[in-house]
Amino acid sequence: MKNKTASEERFHDMSVEFSNHTNLIEQSAYRYSLQERSEPNLYRQLFDYESVPKVSFNHRFVPINMPNEIWITDTTFRDGQQSMEPFTVEQIVTLYKMMHRLGGERGIIRQSEFFVYSDKDRRALEECMALGYEFPEITTWIRASKKDFELVKSLGIRETGVLVSCSDYHIYNKMGLTRKSALEKYTSVIREIMEMGIRPRCHFEDITRADFYGFVVPFAEAALPRSVPGIIYGLMHYAGIPSEMLEWNGHNDFYKVVTNAASAWLYGCSGVNCSLLGIGERTGNCPLEAMVMEYASLRGDVGGMNLPVITEIADYFENEIGYSIPPRTPFVGRNFNVTSAGIHADGLMKDEEIYNIFNTEKLLGRPATVAINAHSGTAGVTHRLNSLFKGDRTFDKRDEIVERIYAAVCAEYENGRTTNISDTELMRMLEKAEK
Repeated sequence: MKNKTASEERFHDMSVEFSNHTNLIEQSAYRYSLQERSEPNLYRQLFDYESVPKVSFNHRFVPINMPNEIWITDTTFRDGQQSMEPFTVEQIVTLYKMMHRLGGERGIIRQSEFFVYSDKDRRALEECMALGYEFPEITTWIRASKKDFELVKSLGIRETGVLVSCSDYHIYNKMGLTRKSALEKYTSVIREIMEMGIRPRCHFEDITRADFYGFVVPFAEAALPRSVPGIIYGLMHYAGIPSEMLEWNGHNDFYKVVTNAASAWLYGCSGVNCSLLGIGERTGNCPLEAMVMEYASLRGDVGGMNLPVITEIADYFENEIGYSIPPRTPFVGRNFNVTSAGIHADGLMKDEEIYNIFNTEKLLGRPATVAINAHSGTAGVTHRLNSLFKGDRTFDKRDEIVERIYAAVCAEYENGRTTNISDTELMRMLEKAEK
């Protein structure tokens, strides 16, 4: 046999191979293996618990790698429902139908995650399955126990989420395991789920505080997950996980939930996990409606989604469920496209684009409008009246009747009023001013 040349030896030593991700021959110098420890690494230099967690930079540049196809997954009926009074069966079915309409035929809202532990949750799941929708596909979230696997199997579910906590905080301090025993437990559980003909979806809980190369990557190589972004590069490049097997679930602890979800898409993750209106424990999940709009911004079209359903969902939460949406919440809050300043109202009458972010009436069924208060001016009163009459009658800010109405508005606030003037009150003021 011919001896290898020196260059061939060097080529072999560097572990050079062809990458299916970049379509280039690359040096794969790192093959990460599990780094077992007797004590947990809690990264106290970053998370000392007595101060705001620190952000460290490693000056590595990760390339943007937007997947060919991206989608949204939903956890309203699982993670979201944990933060509020549980939904009724009827409410779950109604919201599921709305998500189906919002997501469109292409299924941009790809999956919806359900609990299966109570009779009510199982009834809701079965009623939603009976609708026969392809999207959102119904999935579940379970504990790592055989009893739960059998329950999911009996319901005819094809995929389920399984919690696989991966930071040392959880492995050592919560479960009382080591990294090695945790990895062995997780891989055993995943293997058992697959043997039952169910696709496991591994939830890498607390990945941002985990030892990424000492536990996360070795585990990902052992069992394919769908989880997480910057992180995304490592999972794709070092663990060989494709975009369609990755899903990001983030919470809003530091106001970064939408930024992180969008970054996950941009850097190679196909799925971002959300809940309607961002409901969820503590600071909440990523708002599903926010990522619907983010999808349209990044892709340049709505992907067949039916955006006005966002407004229907918000109305249903407030009017039927009794959930109070903060009024300044983007896209769904009652004041998100409402101005109170008279100078802004004047601009709206001249050209709506001056003060409205986009055609909110066309895209969300929410026309731009003006709140009437002491700062509205005659322009605000005029705009609101014209909106209420919808062309049947027109007003000008120089009309004497408008000036009388605004004088009545100012009198309210001079007498100590602090709330906005309602449309009913404004119409009463109009009637009085006409006498």
